[in-house]
Order: sequence, then C-alpha cells, then structure tokens
Amino acid sequence: MTAQGLQQPALATGRASLGRRLRGRYDRNLWFGIFVGPFVLGLIVFVYVPIIWSVVLSFFDAHNTVTPTKFVGLGNYLDMIRDGAFRSSLLTFILFALFIVPTTFVVSLGLALLVNRARFARTFFRSVYFLPTACSYVVASLVWKLSIFSGVRFGLMNTVLSWFGVEPIAWLSVTQPPWYWLVIVTARMWLQAGFYMILFLAGLQRISPTLYEAAAIDGASGPRVLRFITLPQLRATSTAVLLLLLINAFQAFDEFYNLLSSSGSYPPYARPPLVYLYYAALGQGQDFGHGSAGAVILTLLIAVIALSQNRILGLGRRED
Repeated sequence: MTAQGLQQPALATGRASLGRRLRGRYDRNLWFGIFVGPFVLGLIVFVYVPIIWSVVLSFFDAHNTVTPTKFVGLGNYLDMIRDGAFRSSLLTFILFALFIVPTTFVVSLGLALLVNRARFARTFFRSVYFLPTACSYVVASLVWKLSIFSGVRFGLMNTVLSWFGVEPIAWLSVTQPPWYWLVIVTARMWLQAGFYMILFLAGLQRISPTLYEAAAIDGASGPRVLRFITLPQLRATSTAVLLLLLINAFQAFDEFYNLLSSSGSYPPYARPPLVYLYYAALGQGQDFGHGSAGAVILTLLIAVIALSQNRILGLGRRED
C-alpha cells in the first residue's frame, strides 16, 4: 500500500463531523445547552416576553383584555402623570425610603461590625442574623400583624407596653396616629438586614489588617478607626448596599398589601406604587393599559435614580 493510501484514512478519521463540531469536545456544548437551555427558555417566556408585551399594552386602551386594538399613544402615560393617586403613591415611596434605607443601612453595618469582631461562634451569629432572609415577606407580614403588632391587649407588643402602664395601641388602625409605619419598617428591616450584613462582612474582610496595625501604632482607636479607615474602605460596598436598598424600597408590596389591605381602605400616604398599580391593573376595572404605563414610568424612575446615585456616590471607584 502506498504512502498516499495510508494518509487518506487518517485524514478521513481525523475530520470531525458537523454534529461533533457543534457539540464540542467531550460534548461540552451539548451539556451546556441541556442545563442552560430550559432556564433561558423560561426567562424569555416568563420574563422578557411579558415585559415587552407590557410596554406594548401601555400604548393601547386595554380594559379586561391583553389583546387591545385601540391605539392611544402616550395618552395612558399622561393620564398616570395627572393622576393624583399615582403621585401620592410615589410620595409614599419617598416616605418609606426615608424610613427604611438609613435604618437598615445602619443596622446591617452595625451587625457586620459586631460579627466581624466576634472571637468565637462567628459562623453561628452570621447564620442567625442571615436566617430571616429565607423567610417569605407574606409570612413575616402575617406574623407581625397577627402576633407581634396585633392591636389587641394580649398581643406581644401591647403586652410588653402594659408592663410600663401603656394602654393597648391599635398599630394598624387608619384613624389613629401612623403607628403602621413602625410595623412596616420593622418587618422589612428584620427580613433584609441579615442579607446586607453579609455584604458588609465581605467588604470588611477585604480590608488589609496592616491598616489597622498602622492605626494602632499611631494611637488611633475606636471611632477614629471607623471614620478614617473602615468607612472609606467600605465606600464601594456602601454604595452598592444603598442602591439595592433604594430599589427594594421601590418594589415594596407584600408588607403594605398584607398589613393594611384588611382595613378596607389605605390611610393617606400608605399605598406604594406597586400596590396602586396592582389595584389599577387587577382591580375591578382591570385597566391593563394604564397599569402598564405606570409600570413603565416606575421602571424609568428607578433607572434614573439608580444611575444618579451611581454617579453621585461613585459605584466602582477604588476605595483608596
């Protein structure tokens, strides 16, 4: 057999088929598609398509239907901007953000500092503080409503207050002073403080110990170390936490709906944008056009605030 005859089978066996080349070596591309494909398909069908269709609906008169035919252009957007109830819901968000963002930031940072300085059982405390993050907002709202702040004499909080001679308080009443803000803020802070504590812990563990050693040699300790070393080194983490807190405040729904909906009507400035849009789109009128327009406005507002905060606080800058 000639040398040319020996080379031809080698070339034939060395050339991979088209299917083999698409699957890649060791069928990596095939297994990648098997594991990632269902997730990508679900993401497209259940996330991206509804978002796109919601934007389309915002330009149509859509009552009790998701297949509208009457095009109204920017009419739905103008109606939402002129709607006093929608503007009031945005003001509710501002009030809620003023309460929840700084309190959660301070509490989560304080927990991170304490856990980071713990000399024993650090993993235990980290797990205990993070555990509420796994709890549902609905379940936590019901526990706060039916047990802790139930408003009856034998409720947990009223029982504690009775030890000091304080009369029972109707925490969720719409006619008394706005005690419901305390219920809403504490419920959300309990649920999310542990998550942001983990973010601050990650930032604290990235700080070089030599900085603290140099501060100790110079005689600095306590508040001065926190002010001039710890907080500047946590600037990127703090900016990310503030951004996430603000976005989550915009998305507040479960606690407001589950804590205050049973009263029949929401008290002034106690219905955030998502609750308002829920009733607008899924209430008696089922006005999907105006509801979708409000959702787009809210999304654009979140994007503008997030980008502005990123610009002002400098997310991604070097800590030094």
